[in-house]
Amino acid sequence: MIDSYITKIDKFGISNVSRETLSELETYKNSIILKNKSINLISKSTEKSIKTRHILDSAQTVDFIDRNDIKVCTDIGSGAGLPGIVLGILMKPKKPLFKLVFYEKSYHKSNFLKEMSKKFNLNSEIHQKNIFEVKNLQTDVIISRAFKPLPIIFQIAKTNFKNFKYIILFLGKSGKKILDNSLRTWKFDYEEKKSVTSKESMIVKISNLRKKNG
Repeated sequence: MIDSYITKIDKFGISNVSRETLSELETYKNSIILKNKSINLISKSTEKSIKTRHILDSAQTVDFIDRNDIKVCTDIGSGAGLPGIVLGILMKPKKPLFKLVFYEKSYHKSNFLKEMSKKFNLNSEIHQKNIFEVKNLQTDVIISRAFKPLPIIFQIAKTNFKNFKYIILFLGKSGKKILDNSLRTWKFDYEEKKSVTSKESMIVKISNLRKKNG
C-alpha cells in the first residue's frame, strides 16, 4: 500500500526500499538536473523541490501498480520519465519482469529515457513516436502525468489502445470536478487517493472506461 512506501522521513520520503533503490533514485534525480541544463525536462523553478515535487509524487502510483494483474505499464507523453522511470526503479526488486513502455515524441527526451533505462537496467521499450499517431496498442496500465487534460487522455485510451485495464492519472485541485464532468459523456469506475505531496491533488485509477451512447 502507499503508506508502506511513502513516509516523510527518508531523504526521498520513501520507506521500505533498499539502500540500492534509494541510491538509484538519487542518481536519477541528479541526471535530470544535469540534463535540464541543455533540454527542458522539468521546470527550472522545481529543481530545488524535485524530490517531493517529482520523485515522491511519481512514487505514489506504486500502490496502484503493485498488483498481480499488472505486468505492463505504458507511460504516454513521458518527458523525463516521471512517473515511469521512478516506477521502474521501485518495482524492479519486487517484479523483475514488470515492463515499462514509453511514448515520447521528442528526440532528445527519448534519448534521455533510453539512457536512464539502460543505466538502471529496466525492462522497457522507448518509442520516439507521437502517441496520437500510434494505433492498436495493448497494455495493462496507461499512466500519464502532466501531459494532456483528462478528456484527451480518455480519447487516446479508446482510440489508440486496443486493450488496457486501467488508467492512472494525477489530478489537481479541480480533480473531483473534472471527474464529475467526464461522467457526463463517459462511464467508468475509479479509485482515488489523496496526494501526499499536495493537499489539493489526487491520484486516480480509472477502470471499465466506455463512452456513453456507444
